[in-house]
Amino acid sequence: MARQQSGLCAEGNLHSVYLMFHAQEGVEQELRPCLASVARFIEELTDQYTEPAFNGFLAVGANYWDTLYPGARPLGLKPFPSMSKEHREAPAFEYDLFVHLRCDRYDINHLVANQVVNMLSGLMTLVDEERGFRFLENRDLTGFVDGTENPQGSHRAEVAIVDKEDRQFAGGSYIHTQKFVHDLSRWNRLPVKQQEDIIGRTKEDNIEYASADKPLTSHVKRVNLKDSDGNSMEILRQSMPFGGVATQGLFFISLCRNSDNFEAMLKSMVHGDGEGHYDHLMDFTQAVTGSAFFAPSLDFLDSFADD
Repeated sequence: MARQQSGLCAEGNLHSVYLMFHAQEGVEQELRPCLASVARFIEELTDQYTEPAFNGFLAVGANYWDTLYPGARPLGLKPFPSMSKEHREAPAFEYDLFVHLRCDRYDINHLVANQVVNMLSGLMTLVDEERGFRFLENRDLTGFVDGTENPQGSHRAEVAIVDKEDRQFAGGSYIHTQKFVHDLSRWNRLPVKQQEDIIGRTKEDNIEYASADKPLTSHVKRVNLKDSDGNSMEILRQSMPFGGVATQGLFFISLCRNSDNFEAMLKSMVHGDGEGHYDHLMDFTQAVTGSAFFAPSLDFLDSFADD
């Protein structure tokens, strides 16, 4: 069994750092062993900082993969599925590398982020950075509990990690990220019942509406999908709130053993069901980025350690 990066299926933390990079021209020969070193470094720190539950992973951008690893490509890896409908936008903004760090101590995240940037110096340029944080009882800034539908226990890996369907990339995961900026001033003016109808859950005690009571435009209705065989199309969410007073929202992160489930959910949110029922949460938040990556197994990364 291929060794997965341990941060992929880790449980939630208090703090996170998201680092997005673009590669310098013609550095692939040096970058491949460097990424193996960065991944090993993150794994070593996972063992060192067990008490504050440090974890992390790195993922290579869909548009950069063939340049960095021209010999093989994950079967389902494709660019971010940008889409728009009326006022609803899900733009693509691709990066070459995504490094995801989480810990229950802010200072350790900050220390490790600096070390990772130094390790990649001369090979990659940091082009964006965000700091995430836990808000109240695992709530989004809208006030609703986030990630309620997340798989639990060993099912997290069953949902998130590639297995025998693509043996060369077993132990890896398809990653999609979006930075959503919320219009909280408008949202907070809504009556709580109207907010609950938009989400499809109660706000205070996080009780999901009965199926017959869920509006077709509710967020829960639009993202709880089934495939043609009636199986749930699940993803593992590793999202956290981000930002400050001026700009704030959700840094959304989807992990899945395929790239289809996320794309189907996004289409259901933006385009709806073909009968005008789109996700009304999209009236109060705007995706300003959208990126697709693949997080390879440690074994795959280590195979280039001596390039």
